[in-house]
Amino acid sequence: MTRKRLSREDSREQTRQRLMDAAQKLIARKGLDAASVENIAAAAGYSRGAFYSNFKGKDELFIELLRCDHVRATQELETLRTSDLPVDQIQARARDIYSHMFRDNESFMNWTEARMLAARDARFRVKLEALMSEKRAQIGKFIQYFYDRVGVDPVMPPEKLAMGFMSLAEGVRLFMMSSPTEMTAPTAESLLSLFLESVMNAARHEAVSGSTK
Repeated sequence: MTRKRLSREDSREQTRQRLMDAAQKLIARKGLDAASVENIAAAAGYSRGAFYSNFKGKDELFIELLRCDHVRATQELETLRTSDLPVDQIQARARDIYSHMFRDNESFMNWTEARMLAARDARFRVKLEALMSEKRAQIGKFIQYFYDRVGVDPVMPPEKLAMGFMSLAEGVRLFMMSSPTEMTAPTAESLLSLFLESVMNAARHEAVSGSTK
């Protein structure tokens, strides 16, 4: 069977994806500084020239890598937000999504690397803040949707709540990665589930209380 020849656009997209896949593993293992352009290109099976034909530099590739991860992570919430599921099912599904956030070690290590780089590099910080703002907005939309479904106003602006959810998820995951004997995966997932469940149950309780006054 003759293999279909890729179009120039498809071939370029394949190259970009392979470079990002290689970068995902190398940056998670070695850090951004130690993962050179040459290392990333070689791991993907390409030359240095192929790298620069697709990305201006490592920072651009890194941000694109994080953006793709963000899209994958929030896609489930977006699907849930546009569904007509009963509130109980929405709450259960959201709890499952949140409690498993950052379960992938490479993904989490890359986000941690980005946080550290942003703390030291003001130019990179601007890029990361733009991406994090987009991420908070997506999670905030889901939070607003849940409150709308139960018929009450959020206790604070949805994006502020989103910031709290994200911060707790990152903190618990970092604790688990650095002290795995103290913070096991089941404990981490239980803590995250408890936090989300508490916020959502409080919203539903307020809705019931308001309807009985």
